[in-house]
Formats: sequence, C-alpha cells, structure tokens
Amino acid sequence: MEKLLTKKYLDNLTFEVIGAAIEVHKYFGQGLLESIYHEALKEELINRKINFQTELKIPVIYKNKPLNVDFRCDLFVENCLVVELKSVSEIIPTFQAQLLTYMKLLNSPKGILINFNCKNIFKHGQQTFVNELFRKLPD
Repeated sequence: MEKLLTKKYLDNLTFEVIGAAIEVHKYFGQGLLESIYHEALKEELINRKINFQTELKIPVIYKNKPLNVDFRCDLFVENCLVVELKSVSEIIPTFQAQLLTYMKLLNSPKGILINFNCKNIFKHGQQTFVNELFRKLPD
C-alpha cells in the first residue's frame, strides 16, 4: 500500500534520516571518507526499516532527448526524499545547487544535505531544503 505523501510524513521521515545520520556520526565521529559514512548510513537505514535507493542514476532530458550524463543521488529515501552526503570542511553553494537539481529531476519535494565532517550533525551538519512540490502537499 502506497503511503500518502504529506508534509507531516516528509517531516517525520526527515527526522528519522537525520537521526540515523546522527547515530552514524556518534559512532565514527568526524574525519572519515564520505564513502564510509555512506555505507554506515545505509546499514542504519536498513536497521530502521527505511526504504531507499543508493547511487541512483538520475536521468537528464534535454529537448526530449536523454543525455549521457552521470548524475547520481547518494540516497533516495522512500521515493520522495533526496539525501546528499558530504565529508568536507565547508559546505559550498555548489553542493546546495546539486541537491536542489536532484530534487527537481527526481520530482522530490524535500532534500537533506548532510556533512559528516562537523562536530554536531544536528546543529551544523545538515541542511534541509524544500521546493514548490512540498508547498503544494497536504499538511
């Protein structure tokens, strides 16, 4: 049975995914490669019974023609939430633009940018974004 996509559902899902990232960060701390956090977060999502696709190839269409580009989303959670992972000293606007582009191409109303190279994921290591699709969802 398909879940009704609402703002409340997405907010709760966002809370769960950030909680999973915090759990991974508590275990490893900062300073590891993004790929290690990615693998650990996949395990944490599985443990929490949260469905996701990983390294999802995102199709890019230009004038009705698919382009041969390699856009890959780190995690696409429950077919509605884009999660982009980083382990960098500073989040730059390009990372935010990347997430917003993935959200648009996947018709996703919400996305989370998570940076594991920080002291506290909740306070400094995550940014949540919504778009027009989110605004149109029922509460």
